[in-house]
Amino acid sequence: MTRSYIVAARRSAVAPRNGALAALELHDLAAPVVKAVLSDAGVDQNQVSELIVSNGLGAGGNPARLVGLAAGLPHSVAGLSVDRQCCGGLDAVLLADAMIRSGLHEIVVAGGVESYSRRPLRSKTFADGSAPQAYDQAPFTPWPDRDPDMAQAADRLANLLNITQAEQDNWAVASHQKAQAAEAITAKEIVPISGAAHDSFTRRMNQRLCARAPVVYGSVTAANMSVAADAAAFCVIVSERVARFLPSPSIEIVGGATLGGDPALPGLAPVAAIRASLDAAGLTPQDLDLAEIMEAFAVQAIACQRGAHINEAIVNMTGGSLARGHPIGASGAILAVRLYHALATTDGTGLAAIAAAGGIGTSLIVKSPCVGL
Repeated sequence: MTRSYIVAARRSAVAPRNGALAALELHDLAAPVVKAVLSDAGVDQNQVSELIVSNGLGAGGNPARLVGLAAGLPHSVAGLSVDRQCCGGLDAVLLADAMIRSGLHEIVVAGGVESYSRRPLRSKTFADGSAPQAYDQAPFTPWPDRDPDMAQAADRLANLLNITQAEQDNWAVASHQKAQAAEAITAKEIVPISGAAHDSFTRRMNQRLCARAPVVYGSVTAANMSVAADAAAFCVIVSERVARFLPSPSIEIVGGATLGGDPALPGLAPVAAIRASLDAAGLTPQDLDLAEIMEAFAVQAIACQRGAHINEAIVNMTGGSLARGHPIGASGAILAVRLYHALATTDGTGLAAIAAAGGIGTSLIVKSPCVGL
């Protein structure tokens, strides 16, 4: 099988719900990012053979088809939509990797887009003709009594692992501080859309502000969990043969894994995926130079970092979603974009990991430079 490479990666700014990106339909939010990432890669739109788009809150149908048409991709690109909730954006990259390695395609655009602002209202209907019942969160297990609210599950994880609220708050403060310090760095990965050219939620955070934040559940507060947000993020993934002829920097996809875990403790699911992907690649946590771990909740990031024995100093070095926001279907792809820009001009091995409701974890491992190109 051929090797697979990310040759370009871009994203929009991340804007909190009802913020700068609220007026955009999904395809209008995603299309400018797809166009920009192809331009960066030096790939003509007509050379793309597949588009994979993660989306968790949309109205169904096939958002990827709409994004492809809006971005000017050839009509032959059917578009594949993926819904694995928070893991979806990273799963889209892994699906593209599998397509490239198998020889099915040679150029695939993969990522995700989410709009909390424009998500549809949803209702459940009944066979007996009863009035429809509105719901906000879809079920993630078949057992209503074992389908925890995500904040409640995060607090349960904190209690299980003895992770205090102070530790969670300290992680959140550090995320904002690192993101503020890295604004000039992360600006290079952002495609300005509707006047949004930076992550607007990042702020001067301290422990005093954290102490005043409203409690969501137990030790989980509005300060140590991510805010709902809108964003899009995409990567161009190509075969080794194609990568040889492109002008943009390449980083190799070494491997990855998606595994299920305990639905009651979804924040722990990435640990098994991280271990599996490292083992398959013949690597240890000590071989990593940087790691992007999703911060849907601070306790989740702490639990994954500790559970996978990853050096805290290399985790989310430019801040994480606590300082940006959490656009469900795009969040995993944003981690991949961050890895690409961090490794495109330096040697190293990087890992991204993310959890999803229902007890699912996904990890991705990449490395640079790409020997032999």
